[in-house]
Amino acid sequence: MRNESKHKLSFKIWLEHNGKPLIGKGGAQILEQIEKEQSISKAAKKLGMSYRYVWSYIKRIEKTLGRSVAETRRGGKAGGGAKLTRFGKELLKEYKRAENLFNKVLTCNR
Repeated sequence: MRNESKHKLSFKIWLEHNGKPLIGKGGAQILEQIEKEQSISKAAKKLGMSYRYVWSYIKRIEKTLGRSVAETRRGGKAGGGAKLTRFGKELLKEYKRAENLFNKVLTCNR
């Protein structure tokens, strides 16, 4: 009897702009959590990342693109928060569309 190992086909995708990486799976998770939690600190905590890392990640994307992907508001009585800009939502949607396409191709060829 032969012991055959099962192999799983896997892939990594990311979006680039002028040859610079923008978002991959981790970045998409960051954007999703910011939109879901309406807070960078809550998103970071949920993902097990530091606030500083998530903030820097967002700022790096914005610097590369020259456009905002998240809107933030300071705390105070009303409380602070964050949400994705329309452009940020489109960027996330584009990544998800590519990821879904690759997943469909992989599952169709099994």
